[in-house]
Amino acid sequence: MAAKVHDASKTTSPPPRQLRQLAETLRPELPSLAAEIIDEIRRSIPEYAQPLDGPYGHSLRVGTAETITSFVDQLSGKPVSTDHLEEICRRLGENEERVGRSMDQLQAAYRIGARVAWQRIMKVGRRYPFSSQVVSMLADRIFAYIDELASLSLEGYLRAKAGSAQARRELHRRLLRAILADSAELPELAEAAGWPLPEAVTMIAVDGEDLPEDPLLPPVLLADLHPGDPCLLAPGEVGAADIDEVHEALCGVRLAIGVTVPLQQAADSLRWAKQALQMAAAGALPNAKTLRCEEHLITLWLAADPALVEQIGDRVLGPLAELPVRQRERLSETLLAWLRARGSAALMAEQLQIHPQTVRYRIRQLEDMLPGQLRDPDSRWAMEAVLRSRAMSAYHDPDVNR
Repeated sequence: MAAKVHDASKTTSPPPRQLRQLAETLRPELPSLAAEIIDEIRRSIPEYAQPLDGPYGHSLRVGTAETITSFVDQLSGKPVSTDHLEEICRRLGENEERVGRSMDQLQAAYRIGARVAWQRIMKVGRRYPFSSQVVSMLADRIFAYIDELASLSLEGYLRAKAGSAQARRELHRRLLRAILADSAELPELAEAAGWPLPEAVTMIAVDGEDLPEDPLLPPVLLADLHPGDPCLLAPGEVGAADIDEVHEALCGVRLAIGVTVPLQQAADSLRWAKQALQMAAAGALPNAKTLRCEEHLITLWLAADPALVEQIGDRVLGPLAELPVRQRERLSETLLAWLRARGSAALMAEQLQIHPQTVRYRIRQLEDMLPGQLRDPDSRWAMEAVLRSRAMSAYHDPDVNR
C-alpha cells in the first residue's frame, strides 16, 4: 500500500521506444479523456453527481487531470514526482470517511476511470499501427496504476478513520469525566458526542492497568481506560450481555458494577464500585470476575468507615472488651446469632452447634453486662451492625485468632 505510484508503470517490456511513442499518441487525448471520465463517474455514482462550479468540481477536475497526465508522463520516460498525486489520493480517501461513506463509491469511481481509459486506448489503437501486444501491455499498466491509486486512497481512509475514532474516544472520555464532576459543560459535550444524557447511569470500575488500547466495547458505554483510574459508564442498568461483551473486550479483567443511580450521582456509583474492587483484592468480597455492588450493600456500608463503626462498638459493646479474648468471642458470636434469630434459643443452638441451655446461659450473661440494651431497638440495630462488621473483618483477616 505504501509503494510509490510510479512503481505501477515499471516493467521490462514492451521496448521503451514503443511505450514512449504510444504515450505521446495518447497525450492529445488527455483533456477529453479527463472530461469523459468525470462525466461517467457522475452519471454512474449518484453520490458524486454534485455541481462542478465550486471547490468540489475544481478538485475533481484537477485530480482526474493530474492522475492521467502523471501516468502518461511516466510512460513517456519523463521524470515525475508523484508525492502530490499520492497525497491527493489519500485525501480522497480521507474525505470519504469524513462524509460518512465507505470506500465502495470511490473504488467504483476508480474502476470506471480505468474502464473509460481502456476504451479510449482501444479506440486510439485502431487509428495507429500499434501491435496488439503493445496495447495489451498498456492496459495492464493502467489497471495496475489504478489499483495503486485505490490503495493510497484506502490508506487515507483508514488514517482518517483512526483519527476520527481517537477523537471520538477522547470526546467520550471528557463527557464521562464531566458527568462524574457534574460539570456545567455537560450538555454541550453530550451534544457534541451525539450521546443523549440518560436519567440514570451505572458506573463500572475496571481492575486492570494493562488494558487494550482500543477495545471493542458496547457502543452505549462511555469509557475512560487511562491507567490509574479506568472506568466505564452505562446508561441505565447494566445487563448480563453487556458485561460479557466488556469482559471479552478487556480480556477478562475483574469488573465491579456500581449501583444504578440518577445521573447526578454517578460519582457515588463509581466510588462504591472502586471500593468493591479494593475489598475483593483484600479478600473481603468474593474473588469473582464480576462484582455487583447491589449484592453487597451492607458490607460496603459497614466497610466505608471502620473507625466510626468501632466508635459505635465502644459505646454499645464496651463491657465486652474487658473480658478474656475467648469469652468475648463466644459472647459476641452468641449475641449476633440472637439478634439474627430474633431470640429463638432453639434456632440459635442449631446455628452455633451448642446446647439450647448454653445459649440461655450466655444470653443471661449478656443481659447482665448490657443492661436494657437487648430490649432497646436502637441498641440492637447498632450492636448488629458492629458485630457484622467485626465478623466480616475477622473472617477475611488470617491474622485474627478466632
